[in-house]
Parts: sequence; structure tokens; C-alpha cells
Amino acid sequence: MTQHPICDYEGSAYRTEFWGQGREYEDAVERAALRRLLPPAGRRIVEIGAGYGRLVPLYNGYDEVVLFDYALSQLQQARERWGNAGSGGRPRYVYVAGDFYQLPFTPGLFDTVTMVRTLHHAADAPAVLRGVAQILAPGGAFVLEFANKRNLKAILRYLLRRQEWSPFDREPVEFVQLNFNFHPAWMRERLAEVGLTVRRQLAVSFFRLGFLKRVVPIVLLVSLDRLLQPTGMLWQLTPSVFVRCEAPAEKSAAPPGAFFRCTICGSIMLVDEGEALSCIDCGARFAVHDGIYDFKAPLAGDAR
Repeated sequence: MTQHPICDYEGSAYRTEFWGQGREYEDAVERAALRRLLPPAGRRIVEIGAGYGRLVPLYNGYDEVVLFDYALSQLQQARERWGNAGSGGRPRYVYVAGDFYQLPFTPGLFDTVTMVRTLHHAADAPAVLRGVAQILAPGGAFVLEFANKRNLKAILRYLLRRQEWSPFDREPVEFVQLNFNFHPAWMRERLAEVGLTVRRQLAVSFFRLGFLKRVVPIVLLVSLDRLLQPTGMLWQLTPSVFVRCEAPAEKSAAPPGAFFRCTICGSIMLVDEGEALSCIDCGARFAVHDGIYDFKAPLAGDAR
């Protein structure tokens, strides 16, 4: 298993304390950006860092929606909200707990992958992006949001000597423990290294300032933000940047019927035993808690 530090939201009141009163603007502009970039329909989508399922309504065009997060408590909230409604005996929503450095999915599985407000917690962002590129189907879409290091507020603070780190330096900066900002050029380079081609880029959250949100109607701020978002193809000075990337068309697709991948040995031969998934090749077993597949660690004593 990975030795990277993990930002764990287990047991947190993320839904009510962070997304409660005061962040209606951020929620609205992020949804607007995701609608612009997200392929409207497909067979299978996964959101990495899905939390309590805030963005699930945007995935209505997909036959199967996989919500992936490290925190079991967040996924439990998502399951309470969205259930497992599906057709033909198959659940439409699948809930999976795990480490985004060790994605437990068969390579080439997903038409679309989304990651919003998640990569900024990655101490090794290139490793996370390698995993994303692996699970994308041929020609699949990856919609990524990342925290922009070179935003206007950071530039002004740096020029006024109120901030030590330079927004112009390309290396990521950890401004709070396990909270990273990324330079847009650095991010494009990392995406290219894993074979993902950027097709569109949006600048988002132009007006993420407390006093503006207090004195200007939110509906007006959101409308202006939506109008300005396409300028992200020219420059990126906002605290949030969204990109849509495309996987190579010549990469391999997932074998028919394959879904999960063992995070211990990499085998895709896993058997569903009801209360656990068992790897045929190495013997590792992963618990299923109340409809949530738990890949954070194998059950004790099962892997050979």
C-alpha cells in the first residue's frame, strides 16, 4: 500500500460546515464549469474524491456512477442521499473507499473520470494522475479541477511582500499541511507526461472574495463568472482552474466483465463473496460495509 500521507475527512462535518451557508457562489460556478466540460452521457463515470456526493446530479447521463473517496463516513452520506437505484438488477451508483494513489479499478474501465477539489490534497500529484490515466478507457475524458498557484490574489500578495512563496515559480506550494496549489504550466506538463491531452481549460471563481459575496447578489456573480470562464484558454488568474483532457484512442480497454483490481497484486480476478471481495491470485480480501467496497486495506491475514 502507498506510504504517501492522506488527507482524511473521516467523521468530518464537511457537508454542513464547509458547504453550508456562505459557499453558494463557489458551488454554483463549479457546477457551471463541470457542465461545460463533462461529456453529457456515457456508460460509466467515476468521481475521485466524491465525498458526500455533492456533484452527483450532473452525472444523470451515465448508466453507472462510481463514487470514490477515502472517508467511509462521506460515502455513507452519499449512499443515504442517492441509494443504489438502477435497472436490470445492477446498481446505478457504486460506492468505493480507497486511496487515490492505489485506485482499485481495472485499467481502461471508465468513459469519464472527474476530480474536483481533490488533487490539492495530493503530496504526489503526478502519481495520482498516472493512476487516472490508467483507468480511463480509450479516448476517455478526464475533467480535473486544481487549485491555481498563479492566481491574482497570490500575485498581489507576493508583490506587496505579504507572502513568501512566488506564484510564478512552477513547483507546487504546500500553503497549509496537505493543501497544495499548482502552477497551470506545471499541471499541463504533468498531464502530458501521462499521455493526457488538454482539450479545454476554464478559469473559475473570479469573484471568490468575502466582501463581494456579501454586497453583490450571488446570481449576478455567478452569471459574470460563467461569462468569463472561457478566458481560461488564454490566461489563468483565478484560484480554481478546470481542464478537460482526453486519453489516447489507441490504449487498451477493460476486458468484458472486469471491474475491480486488487491493490495488493494488481490482479483483476476478484470474486464477490457478499461481505468481501476476494482476490483469486494473492488471496487478499477487501470488506464490503453496508454496500460500500472498502479498499483502504485488506482484511487482516488474508493476503499471502
